[in-house]
Amino acid sequence: MRSAQINRNTKETQISVTLNLDGSGEAKLDSGIAFFDHMLDQVARHGTFDLDIKAVGDLAIDAHHTVEDIGITLGQTFAKAIGDKRGVRRYGYAYVPLDEALSRVVIDLSGRPGLVFDIDFTRARIGEFDVDLVREFFQGFANHALVTLHIDNLRGINAHHQCETAFKAFGRALRMAVETDERQAGVLPSTKGLL
Repeated sequence: MRSAQINRNTKETQISVTLNLDGSGEAKLDSGIAFFDHMLDQVARHGTFDLDIKAVGDLAIDAHHTVEDIGITLGQTFAKAIGDKRGVRRYGYAYVPLDEALSRVVIDLSGRPGLVFDIDFTRARIGEFDVDLVREFFQGFANHALVTLHIDNLRGINAHHQCETAFKAFGRALRMAVETDERQAGVLPSTKGLL
């Protein structure tokens, strides 16, 4: 099974992430941020990953450190779980609608971190959650998972829907990218011989 567990402790946050790429979509999430846990649940469910995240952060200041550091730690855990990437599809994409909103996510397990993020949220907050933190989460993930990640909200009026379609599409795109490719069993999906 492709799984890993990482603990990351700083003066701002204490985070533990356990990830099983070959799971069934079960999630145990406790970030201290209810809306963010709802989004992470979408990643687990639509990626069919088993995901356990426990975070204690300086939420009395704001949610920035907690959200960003969960992205970093999840990225590190993903990189460890995926291993040398032999036999995987490498690329994944998904379009996900939710009512009026539609998002597209494309990912490459390239070994080269990069994020292209284009979501023009229709409001600055979803409940108490600052939508600027969505980009921070994905930037932390991309940098530490060593993936190239494109996230585009193609349309949407409701900020909750915009956000949720992005997280669902991310889970589905990641699921596709990590799937084993029977035609490439044991083969590194790169002409360079390195990912």
